[in-house]
Amino acid sequence: MRYTKLAGMDVSEICLGMMSYGDPARGGHPWSLPEEESRPFIKAAIEAGINFFDTANVYSAGSSEEITGRALKDFARRDEIVLATKVNGRMHDGRNGAGLSRKAIFAEIDHSLRRLGTDYVDLYQIHRFDKTVPLEETLEALHDVVKSGKARYIGASSMYAWQFAKALFTQRQNGWTRFVSMQNHYNLIYREEEREMLPLCADQGVAVIPWSPLARGRLVRDWDATTARTETDEFGATLYTDSDRATVEQVAAVAEARGVSRAQVALAWLLRNPVVTAPIVGVTKPAQLDDAVGALDFELTDAEVLLLEGSYEPHRIAGHA
Repeated sequence: MRYTKLAGMDVSEICLGMMSYGDPARGGHPWSLPEEESRPFIKAAIEAGINFFDTANVYSAGSSEEITGRALKDFARRDEIVLATKVNGRMHDGRNGAGLSRKAIFAEIDHSLRRLGTDYVDLYQIHRFDKTVPLEETLEALHDVVKSGKARYIGASSMYAWQFAKALFTQRQNGWTRFVSMQNHYNLIYREEEREMLPLCADQGVAVIPWSPLARGRLVRDWDATTARTETDEFGATLYTDSDRATVEQVAAVAEARGVSRAQVALAWLLRNPVVTAPIVGVTKPAQLDDAVGALDFELTDAEVLLLEGSYEPHRIAGHA
């Protein structure tokens, strides 16, 4: 395993995405693995050297956090791991059940800590931008969460670069705790982040931890192939178009020529970008963990990179909702 810095923390260059683990009867993720099936993958990730774990309150209606907390307590040392969760998604019906108000943030951090079985999270992230709440209210509340000791650092997720720049400026102007990370949508078939967000993060020293680095699995299988997740993932169905088929086929060609998996090719492409800190990888099969770790030791040639990037077509902005 290789490690790098996220703010002042040492993190593995692969982050284990915990959305794959949760009660499939809760929260609209029928493809997620229940607890007993999840635990071997979490243990194997820790044994492989992964110390960075990302979940969210909304994943499987909180059961992902519960599974994550119990497994990490059993398999890892708390002071060595970096535990991240997120806030914004709807957690209950009725008023004040979602969003980034001061009320919601203060309530949800306590609920997340209870489910995770810990006194603090290392990285507390806003799970998208909330335009219905004054930005200053959200940012001051996050600052107060850090000052209370319930989070060590704060991060953001998919939004427009101008929104993120405004947030960073507002934090600096008021002396509030600053965002140290951006969890955004970035992979070989969605590269719109290269236009503004990635240069902003590089300039401001913000860590980039991409979600869906394998494009919801699109980059690791034939274009027309389906899985249990693709058949039920309504959000994922909005992200990609048939114009991406050519890039997927190039990934397959490079993988076959080099004798490696398609996942290794796609992840190696991401990891060669110096602004990327650690892609967030979902693992539900043993080979997927092997591929993720193996990507750290696989390097693409410049010619292969040109081939992989050559078929890209601009996309409409996707993933902010």
